[in-house]
Amino acid sequence: MKTLPIFPVTMVGSWPRPQVLLRAQKLKRQGKLTPVEFDKQADAAVLDALAAQDRAGVDVVTDGEQRRDNFYSFVAEKLAGIKIMTLAEMLDIIEDKAAFEQILQTLDVPAYSLSNPTCVGKLERKAPLAVDELRFLRRHTNKPVKIPLPGPYLLARAMFVREVTRQVYPNKEALAKDVVRILREEIAELISHGADFIQLDEPVLTEVVFTQGKTRTFMCASLAAGGDPAEELEFAASLVNDVMAGFDRAYTGLHICRGNWSQDESTLLTGNYSPLKPWLDRLKVKQLVLEYATERAGDPMPFPGHDLGLGVVNPRTPEVETPAQVIARVERALACFEPRQVWLNPDCGFGTFSNSPVNTAPIAEAKMKAISEAAAQLRKRFLTQTGGNNV
Repeated sequence: MKTLPIFPVTMVGSWPRPQVLLRAQKLKRQGKLTPVEFDKQADAAVLDALAAQDRAGVDVVTDGEQRRDNFYSFVAEKLAGIKIMTLAEMLDIIEDKAAFEQILQTLDVPAYSLSNPTCVGKLERKAPLAVDELRFLRRHTNKPVKIPLPGPYLLARAMFVREVTRQVYPNKEALAKDVVRILREEIAELISHGADFIQLDEPVLTEVVFTQGKTRTFMCASLAAGGDPAEELEFAASLVNDVMAGFDRAYTGLHICRGNWSQDESTLLTGNYSPLKPWLDRLKVKQLVLEYATERAGDPMPFPGHDLGLGVVNPRTPEVETPAQVIARVERALACFEPRQVWLNPDCGFGTFSNSPVNTAPIAEAKMKAISEAAAQLRKRFLTQTGGNNV
């Protein structure tokens, strides 16, 4: 990766999709639009998202996940053995309908607007998950590129729907072995094509510790969850480390949030990172990309051996944070991290689910610009102390 200034500014991943692209997604699902025709629409949307990041001063860019329907269901098009199902469709096959209906009632979004990649056969990678996204970005930017991927624990939990998956895999542990293999194949290919930053998304880790005895809220990824938080976290950490083994030279990260499907904060999870810390400390990634712009995340805490992707703006609010507010959040984190360890990003994506974005593109751009303006002020303050930040 190119030498970056201290306090690099980047995205977590997603950007709101334009209406023309949402329509193209729908037509593609219906078989009324070819993949080539869809890619023409997606290419234009990616270029718009890239231009917005450039205007906002983002240092490490993403493609805004414009080609994806959401941050993990998109793998259904890339993997053999997966069937995409809406939550409404899943209600028809779930044995414990009462519990599943309770999950749906907790969500502040229509069941038809979310979909889940359900394993119905042997998993194989029939196409790269994100290499094509990287190639396209490389042709249109000289900036470093971040590629987000769904994490192995998230995928294993989401894909394992007992009523149909147990005919192929007896449990999610067996399924997870193939998930790890597929992600390792993908990461190796991304590295060979020059990906600068590879991020695994594992939002459901917070659900493991913050919903014990309560209704689970992370959609279908709740169905394969175990009952013991320590066992689940041990399983998750082992999967992440299995995926990352041997990729020490790559710059890698892991993102965690507390839900990002609604602007109603009361539907999202609350709790600091203390219950997760013993496992996060062990992860073989370079950076932890964590929410801190929301009070629901508590105060920053140290994670020795890791850089921090510091959430400094809330992607779900209409109010645009000021550079002064961003700087105040950075100053709190500097009690635990050196300036060269801190990257600046939103708490999560702006359009995690394509049909249910949590903000508009103009507000997203304004929030990213506020981060960049704060970073510029911080660099002036710390430049003489730390110099450049070569990641």
